[in-house]
Amino acid sequence: MTDATTEKRAPTTVQTTGHAWDGDLQEFNNPLPRWWLWSFYATVVFALVYWVLFPAWPIGDSWTRGTAETTILRAGEEVEVPWNTRYELIANLQSSNAALRQQEFTDRVAAVNYEEILNNPEMMAFARSVGNGLFGDNCAACHGRGGEGVVGLFPNLADDDWLWGGTPEKIHETLVNGRNGFMPAFGPTFGEKELNAVAEYVLSLSGEVESSAESEHGRELFQGSGGGCYYCHGEDGQGLQSQGAANLTDRIWTVAPVPAQESVDDKRAVVANVILNGVMGNRVMPAFNERLSATDLKLLTVYVLQLGGGQ
Repeated sequence: MTDATTEKRAPTTVQTTGHAWDGDLQEFNNPLPRWWLWSFYATVVFALVYWVLFPAWPIGDSWTRGTAETTILRAGEEVEVPWNTRYELIANLQSSNAALRQQEFTDRVAAVNYEEILNNPEMMAFARSVGNGLFGDNCAACHGRGGEGVVGLFPNLADDDWLWGGTPEKIHETLVNGRNGFMPAFGPTFGEKELNAVAEYVLSLSGEVESSAESEHGRELFQGSGGGCYYCHGEDGQGLQSQGAANLTDRIWTVAPVPAQESVDDKRAVVANVILNGVMGNRVMPAFNERLSATDLKLLTVYVLQLGGGQ
């Protein structure tokens, strides 16, 4: 690089830094556009304001809450809460036309009895819509999305067989208090011969097998003090809803997977297994009185009722 080479370069209107390489390679000094600078400064100011107003910076296992607030309804009263996207969504849901319409129907449902709900098409449509969500959140994990249940674990709510009663009042009672299905184990009571005889009798009650000398022996055990099965299932085997005892005369099996078996011997084996081991600890339904509001319990009751047609 020489002064002579630099001087030969044509004058330019663009400001340079004064540096030159190889005679004609120079470093221009182009300032940023003014609009771009002001936009950048505006973003800095915006960030500072945002950090003050809204949740922004993590602090340990918490974060800065910001100073902005929003209003939501809680337990029927308006309360001011720190702004965040969750509360903003709640506020929007509570103030939207759909939310106001839903609250209107919720108040109507809360004010009437089950008979009025069942006889009102609009209320039934509302109960099905809201109840479907409540069922999905609280019941579907055990009973299945359609209420079909799991044989041996969770009852089918989509048929017309109700262990604890299928009236609105009984379903409501089940939801509020929960249920604890129980049957004692008869392993210490019966030997293998007696187990098979009682299983044969149970199968004969629903027509799965023909009556025989073995089933007659099973009937004596079932209805006698040796077995005492009639205490819960009744002398006719049709069950007692007060005990949650199954009706053994239909072909709806809630514990023993009889329909899934291919042979009579297999059917006898699964029924005998239930008699042998009983039902203890795996047929417990929790109470929902502390999880759901009174109105939600009513809506869920109507939804479960219409799944199986009620009684």
